[in-house]
Amino acid sequence: MPKILIPTPLRQFADKRDTVEVSGATVGEALAALTTAHPDMKKNLFNDEGKLRSFVNVYLNDEDIRFLEKDKTAVGAGDTISIVPSIAGGR
Repeated sequence: MPKILIPTPLRQFADKRDTVEVSGATVGEALAALTTAHPDMKKNLFNDEGKLRSFVNVYLNDEDIRFLEKDKTAVGAGDTISIVPSIAGGR
C-alpha cells in the first residue's frame, strides 16, 4: 500500500496522523481513498469541481505529479505520496 504524508496543517483532518496508508493504483485513487477515510480533508484538497486545489502540491517519491501523469500517475506498494500546501503571508 502506498503511504501519504500528511502535512501539519492538515493533520487535524486525519485523526492527527502524520502518515496514512491507503489503497489505490494511481495518485488520484490514493487521494480518493484518503478523502473517503477522512472526509473533512476533501474540502482542503479539492475544489467544487473535484480538481486538486491550485495551492496544493502533490509529490510521488519526491517527483511533482504535475510533471508526471498528474492524478493518473501510477503508484506502487512502497511509494510515498507527499501533500505540500503552499504557504503564503508574512511581511
